[in-house]
Amino acid sequence: MGLMDVLAQHGYAVVAITLFLAAAGLPLPTSLVLLAAGAGAHQGNAGLDLGVLLPLAIGCALSGDILLFFGGRYTGWWLLAGMCRLSMNPEGCIFSSSAYFYRRGAKTLLFSKWIPGLSSMAAPLAGSLNMRYWRFLRLDAVGVTLYATAWLGIGYTFSRFLGRIESWLQTLGHAVLILILLLVGLYAASVVVFWIKARKYNKIQKISAEELRQRLEMRDPSKLVVIADVRSHNYYDPGMQRIKNSIRVEPARLKEELEALREFMAPECEIYLYCSCIRDTTSKRVAHMLEQENCRTVVIEGGLKAWISAGGELELVPAADIQHLPRFE
Repeated sequence: MGLMDVLAQHGYAVVAITLFLAAAGLPLPTSLVLLAAGAGAHQGNAGLDLGVLLPLAIGCALSGDILLFFGGRYTGWWLLAGMCRLSMNPEGCIFSSSAYFYRRGAKTLLFSKWIPGLSSMAAPLAGSLNMRYWRFLRLDAVGVTLYATAWLGIGYTFSRFLGRIESWLQTLGHAVLILILLLVGLYAASVVVFWIKARKYNKIQKISAEELRQRLEMRDPSKLVVIADVRSHNYYDPGMQRIKNSIRVEPARLKEELEALREFMAPECEIYLYCSCIRDTTSKRVAHMLEQENCRTVVIEGGLKAWISAGGELELVPAADIQHLPRFE
């Protein structure tokens, strides 16, 4: 059953659900659905009216964006990190999106729907950056309207051409399935290659947060112990905490940071690294790079979260180490 057949049976419900869930963060093919809906409205065989489709699509997309806007406003980094959880580097995921706000400000909302990844992150970022609601709603409504109008219009105008494409795909049948399986296979191969490359991190020495806490309580005061926070510098937000007496090591400019670490790189010095990413990715990467400089390091398993669970002491991130995101007051 093709997409046009699904639209013919369920019509507006498919458009409404897809636009809302996609705006709320699910990776759904909104452009494809809007194209097919526009084509169905022109052909008249899907029971769709363009005059109903456009406000329906805009309203559902805006509803999802508003939901995430207030989620970002009241939960901040928690929601953003959750949306980026499947990423190898959640911090990088967040800040690759927020970089658009650094460069273009609130106008990012006018074109965010066209950019994969940013389309879902823009609304919660706007909320977390304290953008005024009515300003967000106005800009986001314009962006959503332009996006929905463009795809519905293209589908409506080129409905005959799109119909031929769908018929052609249905005719190909097995060939399309083979192509899809090939793409899946290539993706799986890339994952395997990444996994093989990541095996070099398996030799990195690790320690549990509980074991480190106990070791620090019984350590020789004359022996230097360095705990390095390697979370992204931009990740800091007012009120955030770090392990007590830890120092900053910025992973994005490690070469420069190495110069500052030289004084600690002695055989009798212990350097422990922690981050807040899944599988301690950043800590392992930094540890591997430091070991290339003959610096012995140990990664704290589970990072800051594990340290908190183990009852380790914390302190607020110093004001000098905080790099604020832009605020839309």
